[in-house]
Amino acid sequence: MARYQNIFTQVQLVYAPEMGMPLPAGDEPRIRMTGFSYWMGKFGQAQIGPIYLGWLGLASLLFGFLAIEIIGLNMAASVNWDPVEFVRQFFWLTLNPPAAEHGFSPFVPLNEGGWWILAGFFLTLSIILWWVRGYRRARALGMGTHVSWAFAAAIWLYLVLGFIRPFFMGSWAEAVPFGIFSHLEWTNNFSLNYGNLFYNPFHALSIAFLYGSALLFAMHGATILAVGRYGGERELEQITDRGTASERAALFWRWTMGFNATMESIHRWAWWFAVLCPLTGGIGILLTGTVVDNWYLWAIEHNYAPEY
Repeated sequence: MARYQNIFTQVQLVYAPEMGMPLPAGDEPRIRMTGFSYWMGKFGQAQIGPIYLGWLGLASLLFGFLAIEIIGLNMAASVNWDPVEFVRQFFWLTLNPPAAEHGFSPFVPLNEGGWWILAGFFLTLSIILWWVRGYRRARALGMGTHVSWAFAAAIWLYLVLGFIRPFFMGSWAEAVPFGIFSHLEWTNNFSLNYGNLFYNPFHALSIAFLYGSALLFAMHGATILAVGRYGGERELEQITDRGTASERAALFWRWTMGFNATMESIHRWAWWFAVLCPLTGGIGILLTGTVVDNWYLWAIEHNYAPEY
């Protein structure tokens, strides 16, 4: 007996590329290269392009390239430009911020952390320009700016780690290095130096929103796939004209937990959980060392943790 499968897209339509709505007057033209990818179509839309890059997108990519080049070349120099060693030690390679004796001065010798400042400056510029580009594209399409503000929450956490907290601490040395294992070591040492980050209530909130986001995403994705045979993926129609897919999904959750989100409200829940994860995490990081020196002692004082 044939079974209905929708883990991957089963039917792909090949048609003339959709070029999108006309751009407002004064906008740069889209890059009109388009095509279709069978494997991309297995997971999402098979059409590739067109892409709107514009001056903001070009500038963002340029500054991002400069940041990656600075980081990569410094890592390569640390292994004497040996490509084999670069690959073998890649996860251990790092570009560190200036040492504590340099304070928060922007004028640091390049080989003593100045390269880190330059890379961070270019990377930050790239990210902010990309944010402005996304915001302007959403407004040009008549969309809401929910994606941009969700991205801004992640930028907030990035800025706290690399600029805002080091500014208040008066030292670049408090910032996160560019590297994989060095980043993980910084995280571990950060928690140890300030009395176990697990007692930071904002860290706890951030983790709760992280796990909650994963749970909501899994519940929503599974529900839509489960009612896909009834048109559940056409969520806009289901919001305004409830059909059998929406009714079955709602009934399932009322049966299993006594409550159901609507086809619209589940996205609001997911958006807020995802946004609050980096927002609360950034607050927790910013308070560490600037307001609270030891989270375990703070937790005992506020009856948040037992005294062993």
